[in-house]
Amino acid sequence: GGFATDWRSMPAPRRKPSVSLQVDRPIALVGMMGAGKTTVGRRLAAALNLRFHDADAEIEQAAGMSVADLFARHGEESFRRGEAQVIERLLTGPPVVIATGGGALLNAATRSLVKARAISVWIRADVDTLVKRATKRATRPLLKNGDPKEIISRLLDARTPYYAAADIVIDSDIGSHARTVRAIVDALSAFLGEERAS
Repeated sequence: GGFATDWRSMPAPRRKPSVSLQVDRPIALVGMMGAGKTTVGRRLAAALNLRFHDADAEIEQAAGMSVADLFARHGEESFRRGEAQVIERLLTGPPVVIATGGGALLNAATRSLVKARAISVWIRADVDTLVKRATKRATRPLLKNGDPKEIISRLLDARTPYYAAADIVIDSDIGSHARTVRAIVDALSAFLGEERAS
């Protein structure tokens, strides 16, 4: 006989958020395409018990078309304007985790909003890592014409000064996304602790 209940089939206890950080404003993930902002952002939001928003997905929803189509039909400038509006809306609400588009910080208004309203986290990765990840999907409008490595290197050079102004910098080539999330949580904890202490 023995016990009929196999302990492995017991319902798992409800997971509490794995971290009890008091985050008082949105967390904006910045960095290049392929850095892992969306994947890491989802996991970070779950760990902090916050909602996750992907700026690109929100733009697609608002426009009723894909980012690639927006670029093709209306050009990058128009896309960046829409992106700035979406990010502004996300930054004026309650604390959430936002994955911004790789070029979002090119917009001066977005840069100052992120600085004023969010804790910004640059997910930094080397060019080879970015190329490998960004070319997995054929949906990146900026990679359509030319050699992806050359394009990504050029974009990274141009955007690094903006990314480098982030409150927190985390290297995403340290292995798994889970490890990147843990590194961000640790850094957030330190950042918020220093802020409260000062």
